Amino acid sequence: ELISSLRSKLQTLWEERELVLSEARECAERGEELEAMVQDVCKPNEFERYMMFIGDLEKVVSLLLCLSSRLARVQNAMRRIDGNTDAEEKQSLNERHKLLSRQREDAKDLKENLDRRERVVSGILAKYLTDQQLQDYRRFVQVKTFLLIEQKDLEEQIKVFEEQIENLEKSIP
Repeated sequence: ELISSLRSKLQTLWEERELVLSEARECAERGEELEAMVQDVCKPNEFERYMMFIGDLEKVVSLLLCLSSRLARVQNAMRRIDGNTDAEEKQSLNERHKLLSRQREDAKDLKENLDRRERVVSGILAKYLTDQQLQDYRRFVQVKTFLLIEQKDLEEQIKVFEEQIENLEKSIP
């Protein structure tokens, strides 16, 4: 029953992932339309700034999500440490925790820098775009970020359910 329930939940997650991927494709299309419009109205150096910002947005958000996910896994492993855990494993987990924490702080600095760059890009676009077009750009950035986060979250949940099903199947004679 438990395996059946987990498989049902996994199926639901796969369906949700397909919806998010579909939304991501639609968002990418809007991004291409926006890119063409920005290229038409902006100077080449301003367009380059816009393109660098959009490219870095995905990279920095993905990096933050990845590091946060890895850090959470290490923290979960650290919570399972008990008297039977050997010193070498404890030390390894502590070192990984410190390293991932530093890396996540660095990634947060990158995100703050990216936020400043977004304000610069918004300022540039405000000179050329109508209020509605500027709102469309801001909505695009928000949706792109949201979809990246949602996609990563679903991938993590799917991975957990797949591991749980695999472990349960192995434990049944």
